Amino acid sequence: MRSYTRHQLKQDDFRETAVETIDWAVEHRSKLIAGGIALALILAAVIAAWAYVNYRDQQASQQLSSAIEKYSAPIRSAGEPPTPGTISFGSAQERAKSANADFVRIADQYSFTKSGRIARYFAGVTARDLGDNASAEKQLSQIADGRDKSIASLAKLALAAIYQDTNQSSKAIDLYKQLMDHPTDSVGKNTAQFQLAELYQNTNQPQEARKIYLQLQKDSPTGPVGQIAAQRLQALGPAQP
Repeated sequence: MRSYTRHQLKQDDFRETAVETIDWAVEHRSKLIAGGIALALILAAVIAAWAYVNYRDQQASQQLSSAIEKYSAPIRSAGEPPTPGTISFGSAQERAKSANADFVRIADQYSFTKSGRIARYFAGVTARDLGDNASAEKQLSQIADGRDKSIASLAKLALAAIYQDTNQSSKAIDLYKQLMDHPTDSVGKNTAQFQLAELYQNTNQPQEARKIYLQLQKDSPTGPVGQIAAQRLQALGPAQP
């Protein structure tokens, strides 16, 4: 009997809770409907935005492939006529200028896509090829601190090279150290270490370069990295007392 009573009480509690829930839902049905519609609209907007970005990235990717193909086109020998139906250029300067125009256009037109950011990187690289370091720095700086770490690290590596060219060694050193501390799949720690060691060599700081090569050799005593570091150490000559 007691068991039945407890069971009945539980059923009564459940009924009361269910009734209260239904009553609340009926009373607030307009809010629930409005909330459901709002959620559906938000989901639809997100899906539409994703589809649009994906579509735009596909467009950018196609154009980027053509621009990279142009940037990779062969340079004709002096006096050699162009081959019909084949992209080629009379000089590296001519090629960089033509490709740069494409990269800048793609980067500006599709700036919010991954392909657009890659185009921005190449816009900086080709600007450097043309000797326009100011434009190269401007393009690369736009993506050097972006959320896409792979592209950002490539931009930092290119920026560091520009700073070396323009006698801004302290800025280059800072970027190389950032890349060493935060390696990515596009710019590994070893790459940044070698570049920094080379900078130290070029700025008459052989002891700093030696420290890096010794560390590389220690980290990879039998691997290719360690072998290259050993060769660089040998080229440096004996350590200064």
